[in-house]
Amino acid sequence: MTDSLLLITEDNGVRTIRINRPDKLNALNAATIDALDAAFSDAEADDSVRVVVLTGSGPKAFVAGADISEMNTLTPVQGRDFSLRGTRMMRGVEKLTKPVIAMVNGFALGGGLELAMCCHLRIAADSAKVGQPEINLGLIPGFGGTQRLLRLAGRAATLELCLTGAPITAERALQLGIVNRVVPAAELEAETMKLAGQLANAAPLALRGMLDCVNIGGECGMEEGLEYESVQFGLVFSTEDMREGTSAFLEKRKPAFNGR
Repeated sequence: MTDSLLLITEDNGVRTIRINRPDKLNALNAATIDALDAAFSDAEADDSVRVVVLTGSGPKAFVAGADISEMNTLTPVQGRDFSLRGTRMMRGVEKLTKPVIAMVNGFALGGGLELAMCCHLRIAADSAKVGQPEINLGLIPGFGGTQRLLRLAGRAATLELCLTGAPITAERALQLGIVNRVVPAAELEAETMKLAGQLANAAPLALRGMLDCVNIGGECGMEEGLEYESVQFGLVFSTEDMREGTSAFLEKRKPAFNGR
């Protein structure tokens, strides 16, 4: 429905979730956060979904931030709960066992950048701008911005973006490692769907193992992370996909993975 908070479509294993508040530059209010939480849970549970693409409606914004009009009257306890609400949703996206690609079609500011950063991959239009402008509102990032930005871009860039609140271009975001690719705006959807299609045809259980290794092993010490990777490596030997992939390589043909 056009009046829904989210527009959801699916094609060849790729589910696209489009935040649909263009008049508010797709700002995240509580209802939108809850709708995203439900949509990603549905994608996780649906075996037909191999990859998820997340983007915003309209020509201007991926997500321009959290909904300031909703936050303006919150009490301290309500503010904490709002932060936890968004953090739980975004942590769920980050821990999804299927790749999630953020298609950053415009402004990704504050909560919008935080939402993009919890996705596994980020492709930005060359016209996009990203930033953490909370300082200009007397706030700090509340959906994991300081933590994910630190892990993606390092301490110096995180302090610059958070302390100054100034947005940066997509090209600078690429240089800092905040986004994976920058493409001309007119080619953004085609390039994103090309990548999504590639991942949708890959071995789902191997993709899941890689996501787990990065998400879980990446927060451990080196020895624990290496041990975790070895366990995941061994597990994929129990899958039909591993037998199919190795056999296809030896037989010089294209593999057909079934997620088993």
